[in-house]
Amino acid sequence: MNAFIEELKWRGLFSDMTPGTEDQLDKEMTKAYIGFDPTADSLHIGSLIQIKILAHFQQHGHQPIALVGGATGMIGDPSGKSAERNLLSEETLLYYVDCLKNQLSKFLVFDGDGDNKAILVNNYDWMKNFTFLDFAKNIGKHITVNYMMAKDSVKKRFSGDSGVDGMSFTEFTYQLLQGYDYLHLYQNEGVKLQMGGSDQWGNITTGTELIRRKARGEAYALTVPLITKADGSKFGKSESGENYWLDAKKTSPYKFYQFWLNATDTDAERFIKFYTFLPKEEIESLIEEHKTAEHERKLQKKLAEAVTIWVHGKEEYDKAVRASEILFSKGMEDMNEQIFTEIYDGIDNYEISKSKIIGLNIIDLLSEVGFLKSKSEAQRELKSNSISVNKAKVNADFSVSENDLIAGKFLLIQKGKKNYFIVSVI
Repeated sequence: MNAFIEELKWRGLFSDMTPGTEDQLDKEMTKAYIGFDPTADSLHIGSLIQIKILAHFQQHGHQPIALVGGATGMIGDPSGKSAERNLLSEETLLYYVDCLKNQLSKFLVFDGDGDNKAILVNNYDWMKNFTFLDFAKNIGKHITVNYMMAKDSVKKRFSGDSGVDGMSFTEFTYQLLQGYDYLHLYQNEGVKLQMGGSDQWGNITTGTELIRRKARGEAYALTVPLITKADGSKFGKSESGENYWLDAKKTSPYKFYQFWLNATDTDAERFIKFYTFLPKEEIESLIEEHKTAEHERKLQKKLAEAVTIWVHGKEEYDKAVRASEILFSKGMEDMNEQIFTEIYDGIDNYEISKSKIIGLNIIDLLSEVGFLKSKSEAQRELKSNSISVNKAKVNADFSVSENDLIAGKFLLIQKGKKNYFIVSVI
């Protein structure tokens, strides 16, 4: 078996591939790409598998290409979606593209003398001057409507299974646009493989078919499974439905670290294969060691360490660990200004003036500092007795007094057992 394919399979990261893919990888250094949609100014942990696939691909001697969809992002991919995406302005979209380019450059090797150094491309560069008439004449005539209608992503929309009655022509053309990306990269960059999540199979194979019909060439497809938790629930969202972002300004390294640390035993055993670069022997040894003393959570700790260092670096990982040790092991009698200063960068925080916070009701405070989304959410959480201030439970009658400020300048807010937030008084 090809070494790259073998790596994906033992890690549980292989779903499907077209015939001949392994032979192509064995024959020569191969160029492959994965597309990333610029729907925000940061990628989130749902994108980590795609990034990791490109990284493994590069480690096995092949050349990875990360495509940021500046053009296709203007339309929206209907695959697996139950509703059409709200379209972004061109200015916003191009800003998101720049953000994603900077972020992706952290995870792949773009420099050096090797032939397989990574490449970043933006499909807006070759789409922006492509007229509708040119597209219809040169691309549209090579793929039949029957072929496009046969794709699962299209059939679900038209059958009503997705809860939406049909789809717009704009979204219907998405698979052709993605197919043209593949054709363009095949003809101009020598790309012979497109990879992606299993929900992308239909779009990717449209590209291989377009290459076969228009360029008389051979191109290949490889997909990886969509990741869910062991219980089948959606992966990568907080309990309130928020994404865990790769940008430290949107999700703190502390919160990011805690996400992995709180994985169940079953999920940790899967995730350590999916999301780390640890070798097979070390992972198998860790899993066996964990089973003999599950209460020590060695598997979760190693998972959280490896992924946090990969995404945020060793320094931010160390801060996250230190913040965790302080928050979970010390009572408030041990808290002082030095400790808050030490953990301040590790967890989410907010600065507010002293004149504004003194006398502020807890409901107003929770929404004002952004710890909770709204006053109604604050009221619900307070009713369920899940909010603490300085590690003491509070109710809706609580208002901030000067005596509540630790060292005269800090408040520690907590929801549940693990969600912390610092309010700093200036």
